[in-house]
Amino acid sequence: MNHQSMNIRIQAPCSPSPSSALLPRFHPKTPLVLPRVICSTEVVSHGMLQMEASSDVGSSSVTISKNKCIFGSSRKQCLLKQPVHKDSMQLRALLTSRVQDTSSSVVNDGKIGVLLLNLGGPETLDDVQPFLFNLFADPDIIRLPRLFRFLQKPLAQFISVARAPKSKEGYASIGGGSPLRQITDEQAKELRKALYDKNVPAEVYVGMRYWHPFTEEAIEQIKKDGVNKLVVLPLYPQFSISTSGSSLRLLESIFREDEYLVNMQHTVIPSWYQREGYIKAMADLIEKELISFDSPEKVMIFFSAHGVPVAYVEEAGDPYKAEMEECVDLIMEELERRKINNPYTLAYQSRVGPVEWLKPYTDQTIVELGEKGVKSLLAVPISFVSEHIETLEEIDVEYKELALKSGIEKWGRVPALGCNPTFILDLADAVIESLPYVGAMAVSNLEARQSLVPLGSVEELLATYDSQRRELPAPVTVWEWGFTKSAETWNGRAAMLAVIVLLFLEVSTGEGFLHQWGILPLQLPVFPR
Repeated sequence: MNHQSMNIRIQAPCSPSPSSALLPRFHPKTPLVLPRVICSTEVVSHGMLQMEASSDVGSSSVTISKNKCIFGSSRKQCLLKQPVHKDSMQLRALLTSRVQDTSSSVVNDGKIGVLLLNLGGPETLDDVQPFLFNLFADPDIIRLPRLFRFLQKPLAQFISVARAPKSKEGYASIGGGSPLRQITDEQAKELRKALYDKNVPAEVYVGMRYWHPFTEEAIEQIKKDGVNKLVVLPLYPQFSISTSGSSLRLLESIFREDEYLVNMQHTVIPSWYQREGYIKAMADLIEKELISFDSPEKVMIFFSAHGVPVAYVEEAGDPYKAEMEECVDLIMEELERRKINNPYTLAYQSRVGPVEWLKPYTDQTIVELGEKGVKSLLAVPISFVSEHIETLEEIDVEYKELALKSGIEKWGRVPALGCNPTFILDLADAVIESLPYVGAMAVSNLEARQSLVPLGSVEELLATYDSQRRELPAPVTVWEWGFTKSAETWNGRAAMLAVIVLLFLEVSTGEGFLHQWGILPLQLPVFPR
């Protein structure tokens, strides 16, 4: 679908009734009733808005800057991005996170809760294998074709057992466990304080996807505390169906099965990478780290983001790549306003298994930069707001070692945001700005696939980005044999190959440990030999 202009009717939300439930799907001809659709969280009244929509917002062909150089496809393509020029993007209009006056009726009519969603991490070495099992058992992490979905848990068990020894080494090197829970709890505490300081008494809860405190545990506490107005805030700046989407899909299933939750008013802030406070906080951290270099102006700013399979972007319409590129450009625009004009680039880390992931890859890009003569590199973990295994071990240890071996002489790394005051205050503003929409109707346009989804129901949110989830094909396999420590691809590839052999033997003989564990039924018919 080509770019087209469409009229969107903007309607201020009415005061929601206490019996508001999870929103049903609406007829396609129903006028869209949305908060502001572009990257603004301002509260707006009745009016008309012209919006440019494109169906390729999540594809790898998205172009954000006319000066963009893409790397990873060909060595002939340029490796260095030059800073964004002011005329290359009209993005400043997106940085509108001014706090609106929150009416007393919104704040005082009910008990407000904020649910922070995050990945979670093993707190001890004994937690590593069960944590990995929970991770790989998630169909939003490993998407198997429909015919093979019964293999989800056996595959997760096999991969988690195979990866556990290697992963334990990594967690041991950072103190024996992930600090993610502790940091997220501290962020929740600081956010609660910021909200109270802004006269919004709200309780803040933490729900992890793959480890304690699980989302289910957070929901039970929310119910126990009598919360009846809930703001759901994933701690992922950019939306992806494998992170925010997975957490929200789980939340949706919990809501559907619980009468209390069905009657609880709620809203979702799906992504917030474009917010002014977040952009400024990231720019502040980068500016501070640049000063530590002998020649700050010569430093390459290296944004490293967690990767996702290419199929998620190209087949499911995942907006992650487009939002990530836009986020980087917004940060560079902010730095340019501060007279910081360093070259920069973006790459993707943490790929797993024999599938094609978003390129360029972080490890390969570091080597190429060294070959191009880059001597100073500042790593920026752009998709993470907390320190964890991928920053403390993968970036700080593995990528730093690779950079020094590749000819890069000076290495630096921007810390994750953590409880950065500018960042926390901006999250508080985002929560306050969303309160008028708690329980209000907001319907997404499945065809337009906006780069941001309006605040609304979990069901409609997921449908916008991933409406054909059941039809998503398995990612294209790319067999590139080799040992890559930084991404741990070798054990993923070995696991995939081994599980195929294992399952063939199990099914053909009717014997083996999968049958003994009860994962495959003992009465499975035996093929003739």
